[in-house]
Amino acid sequence: MDETYAPPQTPLTVLHEDAEVLLVDKPAGLLSVPGKGPHLADCLLARVQAMFADALLVHRLDRDTSGVMIFALTPHAQRHLGLQFEKRMTRKTYVARVWGVPCDKTGTVDLPLIVDWPNRPRQMVCHETGKPAQTEWRVLKDDGQTARMRLHPHTGRSHQLRVHMRALGHPILGDPFYATGPARDYPRLMLHSEELRFKHPQGGRSMKVRATAPF
Repeated sequence: MDETYAPPQTPLTVLHEDAEVLLVDKPAGLLSVPGKGPHLADCLLARVQAMFADALLVHRLDRDTSGVMIFALTPHAQRHLGLQFEKRMTRKTYVARVWGVPCDKTGTVDLPLIVDWPNRPRQMVCHETGKPAQTEWRVLKDDGQTARMRLHPHTGRSHQLRVHMRALGHPILGDPFYATGPARDYPRLMLHSEELRFKHPQGGRSMKVRATAPF
């Protein structure tokens, strides 16, 4: 998969900028940080730092996920925001399209996750050694065959939403790792970081920044 890395060359979309923080809308297909090797050097962090030289990494989104991502513009802001993510003080909202329609309208997936070592970077549910992971979900609408859902992860495990939706029996459309058959046959992973709520590092006021899902 790495050999075919061809990220979109869309211009950087800035959602909010001030002296401490920068929020941008990450396109699907672009790495958050550089991968191993020069062919994986193009990433959102590099593009952001080309325009904002002081930008510092706070968190990541999967390559195939689009949406709101926050960067710090000072070391103080990086520490402040890093603690918020670590202590689960931020609130992240995602939109996803999934295969099939859940029987219930709302629910919570509470399944521990761990890396599937022989099949990295895939993750898997493991009740013995997995780390706790919880995802709150709600069905927004459906067309009988697929459903549009709003997801709130309470933890930040790698591939959490993707594995939890598959465990629910409704993999995210276009997921190259966890969807199969017709559910996989979509032009992109249908997962988007729609909103991030956080406390501003300067003064602590609550903020929320949104980016509309492109699907």
